[in-house]
Amino acid sequence: MTTTPEPPAPRAPRVLIADDQALVRSGFRLILTTRGIEVVGEAADGAEAVEAARRLRPDVVLMDIRMPTMDGLEAARRVMEENPRCRVLMLTTFDLDRYVYAALSVGASGFLLKDVTPEYLASAVRLVNTGDALLAPSITRRLVERFAHEDRGGPDRPAAAPPVHRDLAALTGRELEVLTLMGRGLSNTELARELTLSEATVKTHVARIFAKLALRDRAQAVVLAYETGLVTPGAPE
Repeated sequence: MTTTPEPPAPRAPRVLIADDQALVRSGFRLILTTRGIEVVGEAADGAEAVEAARRLRPDVVLMDIRMPTMDGLEAARRVMEENPRCRVLMLTTFDLDRYVYAALSVGASGFLLKDVTPEYLASAVRLVNTGDALLAPSITRRLVERFAHEDRGGPDRPAAAPPVHRDLAALTGRELEVLTLMGRGLSNTELARELTLSEATVKTHVARIFAKLALRDRAQAVVLAYETGLVTPGAPE
């Protein structure tokens, strides 16, 4: 009797931790390593994070939003510019941080509160390493609506993230429709029901949209839908 061999288990992600608090770095390192996730390095500020990411080529960076020398937003932008395959999870102390929209705009794959449970931390790192976004599209949508049209140029606010420029002319009519509905927070299952398509067909459309527009994940797709005017704050579900 011939048996089909089990597919090999996916490789655990290699992680860089960037935070200006040594206790946070050591705590996260302990949590991840005891769960089989390799921590390849640490950084105490944004500039160190960029240099370490360039040298170590991690799969995932845990990046504190507010750090000295270079903040996490600029560091995240540079890391992903140099290594588009790298995923960045932003670390923040407060939920609905005012930096959320800017971080999504530069391509962050999600957010973690620093008091995250050990199990959730490890799961989040593994999730974004697969190419998915940590935030559900509906949550991302609410965050974008809250921050998209605020004046972010005041003394206590981060500078506005540059608009996301993509040529939507590359999309078919159906793909534009799918992107618009993604921007409104619909999941693949909801998209399939709304458009009377199979979920497999929806996944194909989503993959093509990501490829044509060089998007990382659904979180960035939501931001793009707002930046290009496909969806506006207050748009119906």
